[in-house]
Amino acid sequence: MADITLIGAGSYVFTRNLCNDILLTPALQESTITLMDIDPVRLAWARDLVQALVERRGLKARVKATTDRREAVMGADYVITTFQQGGLAAYELDIEIPRKYGVEQCVGDTLGPGGVFRALRTIPVLLDLCDELDEVAPDALILNYVNPMAANCWGISAGTGRPFVGLCHSVQGTSEMLARWAGAPYEEVNFVCAGINHQSFFLEFRQGKEDLYPKIWKAIEDPAIYGSEPVRIELMKHFGYFVTESSGHASEYVPYFRKSARMVEEELVPLFKNPGDQWFDFGRTGGYLRHCQQAAQTMAQEFKEVMEGTRALNAVRSHEYGSAIIEAVETNRPVRINGNVPNFGLITNLPEGCTVEVPCLVDASGIQPVVIGDLPPQLAALNRTNINVQELIVEAALSGDTEAVYHAVMLDPLTAAVCTLPQIRAMVTELLAAEKQWLPQFKL
Repeated sequence: MADITLIGAGSYVFTRNLCNDILLTPALQESTITLMDIDPVRLAWARDLVQALVERRGLKARVKATTDRREAVMGADYVITTFQQGGLAAYELDIEIPRKYGVEQCVGDTLGPGGVFRALRTIPVLLDLCDELDEVAPDALILNYVNPMAANCWGISAGTGRPFVGLCHSVQGTSEMLARWAGAPYEEVNFVCAGINHQSFFLEFRQGKEDLYPKIWKAIEDPAIYGSEPVRIELMKHFGYFVTESSGHASEYVPYFRKSARMVEEELVPLFKNPGDQWFDFGRTGGYLRHCQQAAQTMAQEFKEVMEGTRALNAVRSHEYGSAIIEAVETNRPVRINGNVPNFGLITNLPEGCTVEVPCLVDASGIQPVVIGDLPPQLAALNRTNINVQELIVEAALSGDTEAVYHAVMLDPLTAAVCTLPQIRAMVTELLAAEKQWLPQFKL
């Protein structure tokens, strides 16, 4: 049976959801699940949680736990990465230092100064992991959930060439939402979605042969629907297609919505009329950081209830792709996903070798991405503003060139809308000094 390893298993929500999905999959119910985290306390929680899921269902799956990464991946078939290098301490620096310079990040894990530095902390860890896999699990497939997705995956591709797929849930969640807006049963919906992670676009959205975009255009006239996704709806009005990532997140990747703290509080936040985006605190600066800081108490209570048997287990697999991919490879029963893969001729008006998010077929032959061709030119142009930053991130991470870090942040659309070049240089210098302990590739 499959040997599945989770790196960063102390990430409670991902570990719970992914392992629950695996254990709900008949073909995977006798798998070995190895959990690895550098925090022994969180690792023990994760081990006890997954063991409880196994025992409460009466399954034969084996659960192992270790703080030794090399031991964890020994002989693995699949390695799922969910870690956060530097944890909340580094994340707080990603948000608070740029804020001093007027850069108002809501999430700060994909682009912006926060996304740049998260990638610079993460890519060296991923490269070290790949080196270990070359030695002890040469055939293992990496399923990467770590943000910033596009930059991290590009780093794996350019730095190692190992097989991988980057996974997110924004395509699934957004397609479900659009089906509701259009009044279409989700099981009858078909779509083509492509671009880059967190900035992919629904190029087609249909029920059978019927184009559902006219119904979506009609739906966004409803103030309640507009108030749930104001940024994404504004982007659709001006660029013609609906984007995959939520409004709080999406506002960070373009220069139009977060030019100052006043603009965020007086113009952006009041657009939100629906609590559906409350995880991101209605687009406010640091909204997701606050969510993460407050989540520990909620997670502790949920963990206690699962262990005591007072919380019902989720009996339905989530829409995360992880278990579906492993099942498809193990059983040779094909599944379609939207995955993040190297752009080798897939989207022809985006740079060769960058990370793109495209439909993929998965079976025993592995991940097989679909050729999209050209995106509509305005969408490709918007993607390229983000890809420019990602390219410089990868250059910095692989070469250790600090000047490439400055260039990456200088090219960031949000930062460039707010800061002068001297301000950006001062901000990056401060971030490099503050996060030195997690940046071994640079001579600081």
